[in-house]
Amino acid sequence: MQFIGIEIGSSGTHAVILDLDSAEVLAESHVTHSWIEGLPPGYREQEPTQWIEATDKAVRDCLSQPNVDKKQIAALGVAGPQRGLVMLDEENRIVRPTKLAGDVSVTRQADEIARAFGGAPGMLELIGQSPSIGSAASECLWLKQHEPYHFQRVTTLLTIQDFIAYWLTGERATEPGSASTTGLLDLRQRKWSSELIDFIDADLGRLLPPIGASDQPRGLLRSALAKSWGLSELVQVGAGSSAPLLSALASGCVADGSVGVELGSNGSVFGVASRPTIDLRDEMFPLCSATGSWIAMAGSQNTSLAPEVMRRHYGWSTAEYEKMISAVSPGADGLLLLPYFGAEAIPRLTDSCGVLHGMTPNNFTPAHLARATAEGVVLSLSYAMSRLREMGFNPDEIRLTGAGAASPAMRQLLADSLGTPVVPLASRHGAAFGAAMQAAVAFFQQCGESLGFGEICTYLVSTDEASRCMPDAGNHELYQELMGRQQYLVDTLHPAGFL
Repeated sequence: MQFIGIEIGSSGTHAVILDLDSAEVLAESHVTHSWIEGLPPGYREQEPTQWIEATDKAVRDCLSQPNVDKKQIAALGVAGPQRGLVMLDEENRIVRPTKLAGDVSVTRQADEIARAFGGAPGMLELIGQSPSIGSAASECLWLKQHEPYHFQRVTTLLTIQDFIAYWLTGERATEPGSASTTGLLDLRQRKWSSELIDFIDADLGRLLPPIGASDQPRGLLRSALAKSWGLSELVQVGAGSSAPLLSALASGCVADGSVGVELGSNGSVFGVASRPTIDLRDEMFPLCSATGSWIAMAGSQNTSLAPEVMRRHYGWSTAEYEKMISAVSPGADGLLLLPYFGAEAIPRLTDSCGVLHGMTPNNFTPAHLARATAEGVVLSLSYAMSRLREMGFNPDEIRLTGAGAASPAMRQLLADSLGTPVVPLASRHGAAFGAAMQAAVAFFQQCGESLGFGEICTYLVSTDEASRCMPDAGNHELYQELMGRQQYLVDTLHPAGFL
């Protein structure tokens, strides 16, 4: 049997076809997206219609590849970005473009919601999360205040993955993982928060979809679409979820206590638990998982942004940047970069800048700057890992995913900094792969066969043992000291307005 996985990202839509019998990806396709230009500063939006067009094209591209048997396609699943809200009116027309990660236009609304419930402590008590500038809760309040005509037109609110699933099936629904990214869900109870919803608008609750189980199908593929793609009308559509959560599934992190790191277009550190992962210091972001459990996560745009800035400045290729990192000893001879070229989740910086500290005539070289950039990124991830440990996580190994996992220098840096063996996955298809896995579990559950998420991970997910990196004890001690130095600078400079 074969399963389609689709990932809607800010830069493009990626689709794969997974063959369950051979445990391999038979086909994949990528279609790029475009941004809306000419928006005010702080706005970052896309038109939802292009995600439908991109999904249609990517799936057709995959189905047209010679080793794919359309008769074997049993189900498909959809992953979407952690941020993104699609608004529909009563005639299913899109009300306005969707705000994506990097849009800071709703910052004031996030603060207003927090103040209404006693700040972060009150929000943690109420729903288990404090409101972020990327939450649907903040966007709904922003829309009501800034575009009341549009707000009055809205009859349905959907995450991006739920919007695509609605287009695929005609069924409006969500699942706990997707719902937990909206800032409107009570994480402990896995239900919409009536108190928060009523504060934003008394009618908001009726705009939200019902919450189903992550291991149950959303419905059947629409007949017209199945016919157009040349598929059976019995093809199922899985529940889908947020891309980071399905990336966690694709990495095999489903057991209690498992930990992973993603080095992709964004970076993240996440830990999976069988209980709600509420961080009372409000640094790790808690979510429901895409597999019925909970996840504590810290994400970072600067994981890829900071190296990109450095490579662009010197005109380096990825290989040249890697060579520069390896040319300098650990610690970069005292040069330390605070790599916050954009907003950061941990530490929480909504408006920040990078800081280069410890410059001397001997370490102010291109190679040292490359090393300091890589180390600055890894030290931020290491701080997130230290917070997970304080929350009770103590993994024997850390799974590594994303394009950055291909870098030997970054793998060793992570192992040394985290003090734990780091092993990349053999497959690097990420959230699209996870979406196909989730759809497969739902398919077999619907057929009466007890295939669980742990079982499918054992069968499909394998690690690249040849690339496993063991931590160096001396380097780990050095990086722990540097992590403390980095955090001290953050704690000193940020309150003073210099970061």
